[in-house]
Amino acid sequence: MTRQGVGPLPKLSVVMPVYNEKATILEILRRVQEVELPKEIIVVDDFSTDGTRDILSQITPGEGLKILLQPQNMGKGAALRRGFEAVTGDIVIIQGADLEYDPADYKTLIQPTLANKADVVFGSRFLGGPHRVLFFWHSVGNRVLTTLSNMLTDLNLTDMETCYKAFRAEVLKKVKFRENRFGFEPEFTAKIARARFKVFEVPISYSGRDYSEGKKIGWKDGVAAIFLIFKYRLFE
Repeated sequence: MTRQGVGPLPKLSVVMPVYNEKATILEILRRVQEVELPKEIIVVDDFSTDGTRDILSQITPGEGLKILLQPQNMGKGAALRRGFEAVTGDIVIIQGADLEYDPADYKTLIQPTLANKADVVFGSRFLGGPHRVLFFWHSVGNRVLTTLSNMLTDLNLTDMETCYKAFRAEVLKKVKFRENRFGFEPEFTAKIARARFKVFEVPISYSGRDYSEGKKIGWKDGVAAIFLIFKYRLFE
């Protein structure tokens, strides 16, 4: 596939951490595979116990699909690091396995990079894209964390905690990540800000889910994020 008058499109590496998502894993894989862009999909199962791993074991990996299995439950950040080690593409996209984020937004996510305007692109849930209406206090907490992060990184993001982040693969050669759980988000933001990467933000759609549908992040992760925002900006 090529861009008219420009040359071949870059290859995407879609890194998908998975934990206990048996109800959605096949559907999200189908949606990602339907995106008409050159890509590889790297699924990292974080020791699921609900049958997700059994479903993945029945899928034959091949060209464009890698399935990696964590030896124990280690958290989202650890699963992402495992997936990053397997990246062979030009642009990395982080994809959740829970259907909250729509792969149809990939073209929007990578456009600033294709135009050589950005090294890192955040997909914001608060820039006007369609979204399911849920959790007022979650949105308040998100804005508090984003504002605090912005104060310490001197970025002006609207959604630091978003799952959808697209970045040039070269970023992984210059920045090393350590957080095992949801602390990956503030760590990522602090480190790409310190490294002076060009950052863009684009609107995305968002179909959030509630806890009865399997949502995992909670208030303790928000408290941890506050600590990590200070840690990675002030003490490292």
